[in-house]
Amino acid sequence: MARKSSLSGFNEWLPAERMVELHVLQTLTEVFRLHGFTNIETRAVETLGTLLRKGEIDKEVYAVSRLQGDEDQASDDPNRLALHFDLTVPFARYVTENAGYLHFPFRRYQIQKVWRGERPQEGRAREFTQADIDVVGDGQLGFRYDIDVALVMAEALSKLPIGEFTIRINNRKLAEGFYRGIGLDDTEGVLRNIDKLEKIGAEKVAEALQDEVGATAQQAEQALALAQIRTEDTGFVDQVRALGVEHELLEEGLTELAEVIDQLHRRVPGTAVADLSIARGLDYYTGTVYETVLVGHEQLGSICSGGRYDSLATKGKRSFPGVGLSIGVTRLVMRILSQTMAEASRSVPSCVLVALTHDQDWDTALDTAQQLRERGISTEVAVSAEKFGKQIKYADKRGIPFVWFSSVAEDGSVSHEVKDLRSGEQVPADPTTWMPPADDLDPQVRATR
Repeated sequence: MARKSSLSGFNEWLPAERMVELHVLQTLTEVFRLHGFTNIETRAVETLGTLLRKGEIDKEVYAVSRLQGDEDQASDDPNRLALHFDLTVPFARYVTENAGYLHFPFRRYQIQKVWRGERPQEGRAREFTQADIDVVGDGQLGFRYDIDVALVMAEALSKLPIGEFTIRINNRKLAEGFYRGIGLDDTEGVLRNIDKLEKIGAEKVAEALQDEVGATAQQAEQALALAQIRTEDTGFVDQVRALGVEHELLEEGLTELAEVIDQLHRRVPGTAVADLSIARGLDYYTGTVYETVLVGHEQLGSICSGGRYDSLATKGKRSFPGVGLSIGVTRLVMRILSQTMAEASRSVPSCVLVALTHDQDWDTALDTAQQLRERGISTEVAVSAEKFGKQIKYADKRGIPFVWFSSVAEDGSVSHEVKDLRSGEQVPADPTTWMPPADDLDPQVRATR
């Protein structure tokens, strides 16, 4: 794990650790692109009015001001600029502003830093990287996209060195329909309290439901009975119906959730469960909701979450429903490093160091390096003709696997040899044809357990 940062909540990785983070980012990018998601980047700042309109806690937001700015601007002025705390709200703004230039359904992935004023701890930082995918429609968006994004994320996570994971899935229609069916109309209030179930326990949630949303003891018991249902297949449908509650929205949610679970089990078996305790506290979710945990690291919390939203992005009478998921990249990397779940084969990209026999041979060494680089081999060149032992020690210390030696004859001809520092083997080589083993060409990041 990296040394403790001098500024709490703002991580700075050491080179080998950064290799691990880059591997995570590159893997996600490759999977997202393979599924047809296009990349965008939004600005780092939004207005407070944009950021705070969807139920977020204002104390988490970092406001931005100039040292010589307008001192009369109120701290809660909706036009004041602030750093974005996630990528979903900026994306909604991006869609509405650029709707005339986008083709729908619009599939985007976005990997950027975000900022949130939380108490720093493992898994939580004040500056962190998120990786999001969303599919957004114009006016309507087919339900199958709920399944599509879940499959993409399951594939992406399965390619990372994180071990087993579980995607916990629920449906807000199912939950809201059930609550209305038992006479609880403040469905958002019920969801907010159910979302606290794992943190404070069933007893305190039951008390909060009675105190805050006016539930009777029986209604609170029924809401908790629903939240306790968890199945690895579509068996949850019968369990919900056994509770004896009827509502049209409940049936719609049951049907949708069953289809999501069925498809995930067919295509990525063992990764998903129907978990009716998942509520997702944000009020813009309207259908399928997801939370993902690492098996054996559940105390870390969700590493990937999201869901369906029908009205987050609107423009006049025009709406842009969507579904998306967000991976907490920094949270994942922090756990990978702290638990040594993966490590890089070396901390530098360099595969070869071209050594110098004589200082006057530097031009020849540069020519050799250029020939190697033209074929994609990352190469450094020694800048002084120190003793070979010292040059080799330099390469070994940096983790460079090969050292290249060139000898210039009196007639100007050049002979080459390359030494593998791990085996000690040194053999003749031609810089126009030699290639290292595939695993040595670039640093490799591999799971260690």
